[in-house]
Amino acid sequence: MKGTGRGRIIAGMHFSPRTVGLIAAAVTVLIWTSFIVIARASASHHLLPLDIVLARILGASSVLVPWAWWLMRPARRAGQTVGSLWGLSPLPLRVTLQAGVLGGLLYAVLAYNGFFYAPAAHASVLLPGSLPLWTTLLAWLVLREKISSSRALGLVFIVLGDLLVGGASLLKAFDGGDVWKGDLLFMSGAFCWSAYSIIVRRHGLDAVRATMAITVFALLTFVPVFAVAVTLGWWQTHLDTASWQEIGFQALFQGVGSVVVSGIGFTQMIRYFGPVRSTMITALVPGLSALGAVVFLQEPMQWNLLAGLSLVTCGILFGVRQAAPKVVIQGSAA
Repeated sequence: MKGTGRGRIIAGMHFSPRTVGLIAAAVTVLIWTSFIVIARASASHHLLPLDIVLARILGASSVLVPWAWWLMRPARRAGQTVGSLWGLSPLPLRVTLQAGVLGGLLYAVLAYNGFFYAPAAHASVLLPGSLPLWTTLLAWLVLREKISSSRALGLVFIVLGDLLVGGASLLKAFDGGDVWKGDLLFMSGAFCWSAYSIIVRRHGLDAVRATMAITVFALLTFVPVFAVAVTLGWWQTHLDTASWQEIGFQALFQGVGSVVVSGIGFTQMIRYFGPVRSTMITALVPGLSALGAVVFLQEPMQWNLLAGLSLVTCGILFGVRQAAPKVVIQGSAA
């Protein structure tokens, strides 16, 4: 009887699907928002952009590589050929290479370099705000998906919002400013992540396995190249003079938090709320991260940023209002 009572208590501690969905949504939005603020704040600290990319890859790999190995262990024991890259990636080699270049390497390299030129408020508009734009256009070109009138109008809002932010900084380039470089890097990073999302949708990939694959690819390619480039003096690094606290924090947040936790959280959020409602929830990220930049980084909120942010947020909400639900779960862009 005691064992039965104890089992009932443990069973009573299980969260309902709704509670799990709400927690996942809160965690995902928090990490996505914090990613933009913390990445910009890191630009004023010791580490360089590629140092942070390295910390992100090593942090994520510390969790995902052992997990991937364990996930494929039953198949290996059965004598089956599983995955690629010496059995560390759970996906075929061709898909791993395609997804790894776009989602594992280019997105991180472009985004983190962007934060060293442009403020977080710009990233708030141009990183998460551009994802629906690039994803819809790529889906139209690659997957031959039709663009509904409501989504087309939403994309117009997003383009106008991006132009208000990026166009203003591009005009200031004639005065010698560098903010436009960061804006272009943010837009390019969003394009790479959207292309990665198209690969996920085209092949019907599981989000966790796809995240494992791009992390393994980044670990086996970027880390050796980084070591050789630093040794030969091609790249600069501040890892040798940075504190272990700073390196450890970047590995924990950028790797474990932004890649692993937010990836799982986004997956759980999709499972409960569905893709359309989840996209509407993540539309909170541009506004919250811009507000965080004002509060924590003392960045000014100029009229063009506020107007661009409003347009992008409206574009995301309006674009998904009548969108048809998608079955495939996509990864998070953080």
